[in-house]
Amino acid sequence: MGSKMIAVAGKGGTGKTTFTALVLRELVNTKKAAILAVDADPNANLNEALGLEVDNTIAEAVDSVKANDVPAGMTKEAFIEWKLSQSMVETKHVDLLVLGVPTGQGCYCYPNDLLRRHLDTLRGNYDYVVTDNEAGLEHLSRQTVQDIDHFFIISDASARSIRSAGRVKQIVDTLHTKVHNIYLVVTKVMETGIDDLMGEIEATGLQLIGTIPYDPEVAEYDLKGKALYELPENSKAVMAVKEIVAKAGL
Repeated sequence: MGSKMIAVAGKGGTGKTTFTALVLRELVNTKKAAILAVDADPNANLNEALGLEVDNTIAEAVDSVKANDVPAGMTKEAFIEWKLSQSMVETKHVDLLVLGVPTGQGCYCYPNDLLRRHLDTLRGNYDYVVTDNEAGLEHLSRQTVQDIDHFFIISDASARSIRSAGRVKQIVDTLHTKVHNIYLVVTKVMETGIDDLMGEIEATGLQLIGTIPYDPEVAEYDLKGKALYELPENSKAVMAVKEIVAKAGL
C-alpha cells in the first residue's frame, strides 16, 4: 500500500494550520507511522504549531536553479535533491518540509518539475504526507502536490467563510490533480451551533465531515506562542479533530 496524501486548505484565520497540526498529532498518537508534513503556505507557520525550528525552505532552491547558481560540477537535479535534504526538519515522529514561494521573475516550469519529481520520490518513504496549503492552491495548480486521498477545506463559522470554502472547492474541481475525497470542516463553532449556516454549507456542495468548537486553550496557546501540537488530550479542539480523523478513515 502506498502513502496516503492528506491536504488541508482554507483562507487565513480559519484555523487551517491548527487543524493540520492536530491531524498530525492524532496520526502520530494512533498510527505509529512515518509521517511527512509539508508546509506549502508561506503564511502558515506550521513549524511553530508543531514546535519546530526551520532554517531553510525549498523556495531558495527554486530561485537558485532559475538564477543558474548551481555549483560547478553539480547537476540541477542533484542540487535540488541536496537542497531538499538540507531543508528537511527530521524528528522522531514527524518530518517537516517547508516549500515557501520563489521570489524571482520568469518561468519556474523546469525547477518546479524537478521539485515535483523529488517530492514524488520522497512520498514513497512515508505512510502519510500531510500538506498545509495556501488558499490560492498554487502548489496544487502547478501539480507540485499530486494525487490527494483526503482533502479538508477549513472554514470558520461565518457565512462569508463558508462561501470562501465553496470557492476553494471550485478551484479544486478545475485542477488536474486527482482528489479522491473532499470534505468541509467548520471551526470556532460557538455553543449555538451552525444550524443557521446549513443552507450556505449545502450550497458549496461539500460534505461536512465535522465541526471544531471554539477552544479557549487554542487561543491561549497562540497568545503565548506555545506549540499547538502540545495541547492537552482533553482540549475541545483535540477531541474534535480526533473524531474527524476517525470519520475520514485516515
